[in-house]
Amino acid sequence: MPHDHHDHTGLGHHGHSHAHIDPNAGDARLIWAIVVNMGLTLAQVVGGILSGSLALIADALHNFSDAIALIIAIIARRIARRPATPGMSFGYGRAEVVAALVNYTTLVVLALYLIYEGVLRALAPEPIDGWMVVWIAGIALAVDLVTAALTYSMSKDSMNIRAAFLHNLADALGSVAVILAGTFVILWGYTWVDPLATLLIAGYILWHVATEIGGVIRVLMLGSPPQIDMTGLAGVMEETDGVAGVHHLHVWQMQENQTTLEAHVQIEPGRWFEADAIKARLKHQLGERFGIDHSTLELECANHACRNPRQFGHG
Repeated sequence: MPHDHHDHTGLGHHGHSHAHIDPNAGDARLIWAIVVNMGLTLAQVVGGILSGSLALIADALHNFSDAIALIIAIIARRIARRPATPGMSFGYGRAEVVAALVNYTTLVVLALYLIYEGVLRALAPEPIDGWMVVWIAGIALAVDLVTAALTYSMSKDSMNIRAAFLHNLADALGSVAVILAGTFVILWGYTWVDPLATLLIAGYILWHVATEIGGVIRVLMLGSPPQIDMTGLAGVMEETDGVAGVHHLHVWQMQENQTTLEAHVQIEPGRWFEADAIKARLKHQLGERFGIDHSTLELECANHACRNPRQFGHG
């Protein structure tokens, strides 16, 4: 029979062969990442003001958003570990999904602001100290890579940490763009590369959000997991020995890596005495073939089945 274990950390238990990271060790990594990003933000803002580089200030703002994203992520991780209560009977695991949505939303706002500032600077260029830009951006790149290393392994299993990780990855590439912009100023005096780098950073941020936010929204909207063929799943259930039909079928993700199913199952006429065995076969199929460890099945005898039911959803 399927087990009833629930993973309140939101780090899942399907399709991953590696062991879970100890929650406290993971929190320590995030705290160190927050500290280095906050320190770097301050250095970049000062350097951007002194050098006159908008791209460096843009990179600093994104670095600050990295730190905020990590703070949101660590708070969400702690909330997600709380056990279920009468008022929150499903537990708090979705706090991490909500945190991911908040972080992606702030990335969009940040990118739009950078586009606004980049266009203004392109229309009214200002002198830039190229060497200061290159040195500070180089330090920023090193810190970004350290932060990415701290969160990379955790990001594989959690969309919450993945959102924070993508903040940092985008910032690392942003630092590369700022270094290139400073180099162009040093070698040829091309100050227009600075606002161009700012716009490229903003575009890259928006592209990353577009590729990741859909999965977060899908979980919050109770969508079925994209890797599951719902028609095929219904077919497998109906082909199970003793099953006459399946309807009112719902499959959703309680959190990123915890899939849940509920359905009405009509038992073939004359086989009601096998109902428990049929249910056990169904649960085994769901666990083995689709990784669904938590399912609620309402069994119906042929004489008392729903009339004209929908296969998916109610009505």
